[in-house]
Amino acid sequence: MIAVDVGGTETKAALVEASPEGARPVRELRVPTPRRDTGEATARAVVAEVVELGKRLRGAAEPAAIGLVVPGLVDEASGTGVYSANLGWRDFPFAAEVASAAGLPVAFGHDVRAGGLAELRLGAARGSRNAVVLPIGTGIAAALVVDGRVRALPGEVGHVDVGHGDPCGCGQTGCVEARASSAAIARRYSSLTGRAVAGAADVAALLRAGDPAAAAVWREAVDALARGILLVAALLGPELVVLGGGLALAGPLLTDPLRGRLDELASFQRLPELRLAELGDGAGRLGAALLAIDMLEET
Repeated sequence: MIAVDVGGTETKAALVEASPEGARPVRELRVPTPRRDTGEATARAVVAEVVELGKRLRGAAEPAAIGLVVPGLVDEASGTGVYSANLGWRDFPFAAEVASAAGLPVAFGHDVRAGGLAELRLGAARGSRNAVVLPIGTGIAAALVVDGRVRALPGEVGHVDVGHGDPCGCGQTGCVEARASSAAIARRYSSLTGRAVAGAADVAALLRAGDPAAAAVWREAVDALARGILLVAALLGPELVVLGGGLALAGPLLTDPLRGRLDELASFQRLPELRLAELGDGAGRLGAALLAIDMLEET
């Protein structure tokens, strides 16, 4: 399979071999995601890039299909990228365009749900019946596992109002994402101190060094994330929450205070187990490959 995960800044592709364990990358490529002046131009540039990546990967083996996952709102059934806030496309027929240009069948899906599928079959959510896979990066989204399957639900937990009142880029106020995303943590630290940081990893390092401003921003982020998870627990009752994305690289620096804050906030809710994702930034590609494998097995 050729597996392609289109991100807001980078597109990751891999030649993936199907195996009894599920999928194994044998060759990988990363390139910047193309940007153009209009959404359709960007979408067509992505198509051209996917086809070019496929040609470069085909030198190692002849693929049977392409698995393609993209961000934003998607319609898997029709193979359409409905809307991407960051990249601008609307109602673009990705599956049909890539299949026509590449001459291969295409399995199309949502990047976060594909990552959730990979964690369910190959990673930290193995064996779970009901779980939430929560990647925390530039934004916060969720893949919902119900009865052992990833469901095609929006999972926009990053945009639930947890009461802090700060504005979010989506136009609402109080969103989890406005305080707990990696981007928000870095932005809030810089705003508080006047010192620029590259990302949440820098804030985590400052926290370990005893920086009080980093500690304050981190507490805010943990509180917002805990309140979002608590809402999910009340609505869906998952047995497990898998934390992924860049923020999860903080490990116990994130999970220890998060567990503590959940214990403080919970009343009747059954709290889920917290685990760190196992597949890193390769989850989307592996999920794309699994979508392609499933498509071929069904035909």
